[in-house]
Amino acid sequence: MKNMNNQDQIFSLIKEEKNRQLGGLELIASENFTSDNVMKATGSILTNKYAEGYPGKRYYGGCEVVDKIENVAIDRLKTLFNVEYANVQPHSGSQANTAVFDAFLKPGDKILGLDLAHGGHLTHGSNVNFSGKIYNSSFYGVTKEGIFNYDEILERAKQAKPNLIIVGASAYSRDINFSKFREIADEVGAFLHADIAHPSGLIAKGFLSDPVPHCHAITSTTHKTLRGPRGGIIMMGKDFDNPFGLKLKNGNLKKMSSLLDSAIFPGNQGGPLEHVIAAKAIAFGEALDPQFEKYINQVISNASRLSKNLTSLGYNIVSGGTDNHLILIDLSNKKITGKDAERVLGLSNITVNKNMVPFDDKSPFVTSGIRIGTPAITTRGLIESDMDFVAECIDASIVNSENNEILADISKKVESYMIDRPLFSTI
Repeated sequence: MKNMNNQDQIFSLIKEEKNRQLGGLELIASENFTSDNVMKATGSILTNKYAEGYPGKRYYGGCEVVDKIENVAIDRLKTLFNVEYANVQPHSGSQANTAVFDAFLKPGDKILGLDLAHGGHLTHGSNVNFSGKIYNSSFYGVTKEGIFNYDEILERAKQAKPNLIIVGASAYSRDINFSKFREIADEVGAFLHADIAHPSGLIAKGFLSDPVPHCHAITSTTHKTLRGPRGGIIMMGKDFDNPFGLKLKNGNLKKMSSLLDSAIFPGNQGGPLEHVIAAKAIAFGEALDPQFEKYINQVISNASRLSKNLTSLGYNIVSGGTDNHLILIDLSNKKITGKDAERVLGLSNITVNKNMVPFDDKSPFVTSGIRIGTPAITTRGLIESDMDFVAECIDASIVNSENNEILADISKKVESYMIDRPLFSTI
């Protein structure tokens, strides 16, 4: 490395990371691999272009081409989720959520979201996040069985009296009844916001319940199960007049689409990343292809098989199984913490993340569980029969957590199993 210039050093490290990805089992539920076309767009000359504003209403010249690209992304997203409004500019899911809060709430308003310890997200009201600092947050949770009890959530909503209810999770393995959540929101006079960052690809292809008919706003990331570049989106099934009395100069009420657009720019972002928006457009186009439905079906089949295999090996799967791409494992009966399991599995070339489980008695830095998912390994071409190997490797690593020799042997087996598979495979 001594004779390398700065550029060589970085590209050498990128190659090192590529080799890590090629040789391992990527089981982090929020990660995925993109197509070559998505990566080409992300690394394109579009990164050179500033384009503050929206198509046809920019604050910079020379936006004729990027306007066309952004409009393609919008149109494809509308088609994919059957929505009337879409904004493709958010840099992340968190910024998409920020914009929804800004459009629907005032500082100090009340929000009700899923408890972080029960599978929620930082932006759903955590006190270490903007959402818990700017807004008055309360939380609902899951039952001891790890599922939603909608009657209990209704009672919690009646107590909290929120202005906005957030429905969505980063570690919930069951389908969500958005219709029930809308009934709850209507009963307490709250807006309903769905954050579908994790299951968005599954929802887009009709494998899970659709939030669009029931929610006032929907946000998502564009990576994870949508298999696009890292970024965010905002959608509404139907646009509607804002209920706050905000008016245009002509006296007509502003549409909520206008408030959401303004909440992104100039509300919490400057220039959009047009290279990423182009990559989003490509990913949405890929998701509209019938091949993507086969991929999503395989993701679900793989998760189901892996969950059953791990259960047969004595692992406690929170909620008793999975309806989606994600499996949350309580390791309490295995006498290992989530933190240690993450480290040990890493030594075996298996990437997971430690994760709190409902009613966890350990800190978020230690945890009693791990979260795994099948989107990334499915993208690499693994099918149901491969889940037997995956489960065996996970179990062997945890059982032999203090035997570095066995862990090294598992690592070699994993690398041999994965190294010749492309990062992006067509199912």
